[in-house]
Amino acid sequence: MHCYVTSSRPNAVGSVITVDRRGLSSLCLRLIDYSCEVSDQLSPPQCICLMGPTASGKSDLAIRLAQKLADDRPVEIISVDSAMVYRGLDIGTAKPDIVERAGIPHHLIDIRDPLDPYSAADFLNDARQLVGDIVRKQRTALLVGGTMLYFKALKDGIADLPPADDTIRRSIVEFAGQNGWAAVHERLQVIDPVAAERIHPNDPQRLQRALEVYELTGQSLTTLQQAGRQRQGLAGSICQIAIVPSDREKLHTRIASRFKEMLANGLIEEVACLFDRGDLTASLPAIRSVGYRQVWQHLAGELSYSEMVELALIATRQLAKRQFTWLRSWKDLDILSAPIEEDALKILRSRCILS
Repeated sequence: MHCYVTSSRPNAVGSVITVDRRGLSSLCLRLIDYSCEVSDQLSPPQCICLMGPTASGKSDLAIRLAQKLADDRPVEIISVDSAMVYRGLDIGTAKPDIVERAGIPHHLIDIRDPLDPYSAADFLNDARQLVGDIVRKQRTALLVGGTMLYFKALKDGIADLPPADDTIRRSIVEFAGQNGWAAVHERLQVIDPVAAERIHPNDPQRLQRALEVYELTGQSLTTLQQAGRQRQGLAGSICQIAIVPSDREKLHTRIASRFKEMLANGLIEEVACLFDRGDLTASLPAIRSVGYRQVWQHLAGELSYSEMVELALIATRQLAKRQFTWLRSWKDLDILSAPIEEDALKILRSRCILS
């Protein structure tokens, strides 16, 4: 068997090396070691992104990887989940508990009250700051989750828009309370028909943001996005890994069993605590999270128990389908068909993140 090897050392030329099958593995390992030596001089990826659909085993794999990587370099985990940021949303988000987080710093979990919406722009600002701090401490940043819009912001940046304004947001919510979100959508059609075309009338968070931007700037969201001003994503190289289960039926079965377990662990009681606060509404992003929305509707008398379970499972499967759609178009992605630790470690070794 022949292997053609081109050396990157000065004045070297390609040469043909003859090896038998037993020697091929050791040769390839030496080549990987050499490439890592060269890559070390250029700077290996500053952080690892582990993404995938809901219920694919991301969080468990992340913790196992963090424990393994810690032998070489300490790891800090950054959650990339739009629901885990909220306090009081624990069971329905499959949030890692205190025991699971022991010994591994976790970030962007329990940082907001459900009354205080958290956006992709908020996430990008927080994640950039955290990654910078982690790298400066000579540690590895491991970003884990399934909110693909957040990962896209990390990779490509995001339109530079004005920060949220509580007064304007309250006025929009009050208008919606009196007239319905369909009326808010009609207002958006007048000032920004392009945004109205892509934002569904039943998407309060995005409707509110589009109107808020117009009220703050006098320009439509579409106009500002087309102007090209961007808030930059993460600097430096990123190792991107995705768990993409090959068996959809098996994933759907896991989704169903996990939701059943959440109900047994007290999901309805958890949502009841939020419901009984009196200051939260069904239009808030936290309450619109998959699972929470359906339990909220059940507590409000809008759904029976069986209807709640059925609609929650449908919504979760639809979420997984959207996540698969994002991943199909993602570039520079290393794919895992299952959350197998050794397969992930092979990828990290090939990227010179693990020795």
